[in-house]
Amino acid sequence: MKFQNILVAKNNNLAQVTINRPKKLNALNKATIEELNVAFEALEDDENIKVIILTGSEEKAFVAGADISEFAHFSVNEGGGLARQGQEMLFNFIENLSTPVIAAINGFALGGGLELAMSCHFRIASNNAKMGLPEVSLGVIPGYGGTQRLPQLVGKGKAMELIMTAGMITADDALSCGLVNHLTTQEELMPLAEKIASKIMRNSSVAISAAIKAVNANFVDGINGFDVEIEAFGNCFGTEDFKEGTTAFLEKRKPSFPGN
Repeated sequence: MKFQNILVAKNNNLAQVTINRPKKLNALNKATIEELNVAFEALEDDENIKVIILTGSEEKAFVAGADISEFAHFSVNEGGGLARQGQEMLFNFIENLSTPVIAAINGFALGGGLELAMSCHFRIASNNAKMGLPEVSLGVIPGYGGTQRLPQLVGKGKAMELIMTAGMITADDALSCGLVNHLTTQEELMPLAEKIASKIMRNSSVAISAAIKAVNANFVDGINGFDVEIEAFGNCFGTEDFKEGTTAFLEKRKPSFPGN
């Protein structure tokens, strides 16, 4: 598929997905969501890709929200369908990928943009970044998982304040409340993301996939995360990665994980 709104680049085991609508501050529209879904599906199926970095083009915005013009006249049913389809196609999909996804927030991450960043496995940001969920200022609420993921990351009280005030916070504030893991300059954002990715890629992709599933299980109603962890832990003992990892440890050498 030839993409119109995103760029996908691969370098050995690392992939970078860039939302490329700079004139619209990389706002999410239906076409971009569909393209991101296709891109992430393909990268998930690519056995060579061990880590994905998601970012926005140029220096102003990661994603400055959804394209409001697309849904300003929606009905109740259309609005509900928009949220459900978006969550299933992209936001929940990214969260549950077995391949780690790092959000490199290079500017404004507002509304659907912040929700997209929060669906990634963790986030780093440049010091010019600003984040927020301004939906209530438009008479609507976050619909792409924002009311669920923000409290998980920053706590209920802080999330309530950010959602109800519709305000933006600085990158420093985002770091202090745990919304992002690391803060750096615009110039060093991608090098830092790649450095973290290289550390991840040294480890067992099979074990990382299992860990993602176990961590996410804690936030699913009706699922006992401890049971998921126990089962995943046991399954690791049947993998070639476990054999290689333990053998390398006992032989005092660096492991070379086969990825199965």
